Amino acid sequence: MKHSMRRAFGAAAGLLTIALLVPTSAAGAHTEVEAGGGTGPHPAGYETVAGLPGHTVYRPDTLPTDEKLPIVAWGNGACRADGTWFENILTEFASHGFLVIANGVPGGSGRTSSDMLIEAVDWAIDENSDPDSAFRGRIDTSEIAVMGQSCGGLETMEVADDPRIDTTVMWNSGLMSRLDKRTQLPRLHAPVAYFIGGPGDIAYENAADDWGRLPAGLPAFSGNLDVGHYGTYAEPNGGEFGRVGVNWLKWQLKGDTTARTEFVGPDCGMCSTDWDVLQKNLS
Repeated sequence: MKHSMRRAFGAAAGLLTIALLVPTSAAGAHTEVEAGGGTGPHPAGYETVAGLPGHTVYRPDTLPTDEKLPIVAWGNGACRADGTWFENILTEFASHGFLVIANGVPGGSGRTSSDMLIEAVDWAIDENSDPDSAFRGRIDTSEIAVMGQSCGGLETMEVADDPRIDTTVMWNSGLMSRLDKRTQLPRLHAPVAYFIGGPGDIAYENAADDWGRLPAGLPAFSGNLDVGHYGTYAEPNGGEFGRVGVNWLKWQLKGDTTARTEFVGPDCGMCSTDWDVLQKNLS
């Protein structure tokens, strides 16, 4: 388990139609922070594992014995293969009892692909039944989320039709091409959430257009916070994005009824905050 955890400076690059390049200011160095991160009951960190090359695994430092860890697969902004670029928010998720697997190795470079999200899910499922794995019997393989920021959200949508997936989450992301909107959105079968950075977010219009094209009857939530495309990922524990992300995962993958109140109904918890909220088919 790696305990020299590093705090990401900046967040992912914009959704650019060509190349999805990373601006220099967003690709800054990491600084050292204390191990045992996150605000949840399970201080968490990250590691790399031989059986899953090209990924970074976020997990509680000590695996809990009284609960199993749902699976969360994450795609980075700019489809960048740096598994610690979003360390703050991913550590926060893991500290609340989730096994979070990010595309890319710590501090890595290059590009990722949507196939890597499915590789992460497949690996976690296999680990749960491997008698030689520390994760044997510790993973809830029936509860799976895929999510990603910016270009990582586009990767997420490419695999969201996998029947094993229980929720899809788009962070500062929305489909760009009309072909993708026609072919990918109708295949969504599980609750979807969009967490966007308001009108100043380069993904704002794409996400709003997605919202109007979602399949009838699909449970969906949209929250816009006026923080722009880089969100609050660089803040401790992922800031406000970390808070709402934890609650969405707790509700969708753990059935947490308190977390549910953040999203459901006209008096939802987020409804009375700076978030602009839209809801469909939530109960």
